[in-house]
Amino acid sequence: MSNIIQNRYEFIYLFDVENGNPNGDPDAGNMPRIDPETNYGLVTDVCLKRKIRNYVEIVKSNKSPYEIYVREKAILNQTQERAHKAVGVEDKGDTKKRKGTGVEVEKARAWMCSNFFDVRTFGAVMSTEINCGQVRGPVQLNFGRSIDAIVPMEISITRMAVATEKEAEQQSGDNRTMGRKHIVPYALYKTEGYISAHLAHLPQGTGFSEDDLKLLWDALINMFDHDHSAARGKMTARKLIVFKHETALGNAPTQKLFDLVKIKRSGDEKIPARAYVDYKVEIDKSNVPKGVQLEEKI
Repeated sequence: MSNIIQNRYEFIYLFDVENGNPNGDPDAGNMPRIDPETNYGLVTDVCLKRKIRNYVEIVKSNKSPYEIYVREKAILNQTQERAHKAVGVEDKGDTKKRKGTGVEVEKARAWMCSNFFDVRTFGAVMSTEINCGQVRGPVQLNFGRSIDAIVPMEISITRMAVATEKEAEQQSGDNRTMGRKHIVPYALYKTEGYISAHLAHLPQGTGFSEDDLKLLWDALINMFDHDHSAARGKMTARKLIVFKHETALGNAPTQKLFDLVKIKRSGDEKIPARAYVDYKVEIDKSNVPKGVQLEEKI
């Protein structure tokens, strides 16, 4: 592993969707998430973290020190049991509630940070039954929000088959099944992220390293290319603007940096946007504060 990061970072991430559903809400029939007061589209932070985790798992083959703790369909206590065994926590017979002493829990926590990319990056609550403590991650993301209000569409679809013979008999062999599909015709989303060197530094930090940081940037740039599905056929990372501070504490307030980036319509605002070229991204590079370096990774 490379050195632990020494600098504070903030970043702005732009991504878009065309005729797809970027983040369906299971409590609303899987409709695209929206702010009901403004109709702006929303994408949750955990949705984006899931895609980052999946990308890292593909690239690093889920091998230490880049294993993924919160894997799809994982049983977390089994992973925490591995940590206890690795650091030599005594098995007192009741492994379902293996708490460990304070020192043992700290060792298990450190082992989890050393072996799991997403624990080092996002943190984790690992105090369920088999206690590996809690970790506050140095990397945090806001919800993504669309630049303009969106109007989700509900499309009728037809499946030319049925699941059972009973359904076929009921339809006299017609074998058709009607369904619904929710899409956003087009939307450009923006989310902001924060990276704290303070929360990365050991012994209380996670050990988030320069290699981890590079992998995070790679994931944000490439993760949608490995996440295609019928619902997300065309999602694209469009812009990754990174602010790097000279120090761990930082050289400028976060909002002052975010305010340097403006996203505007490039054409007639009365016509709904249907492509990324319908927007222009303006960055006020002349007013970047002293001690902060701006980099466009996309």
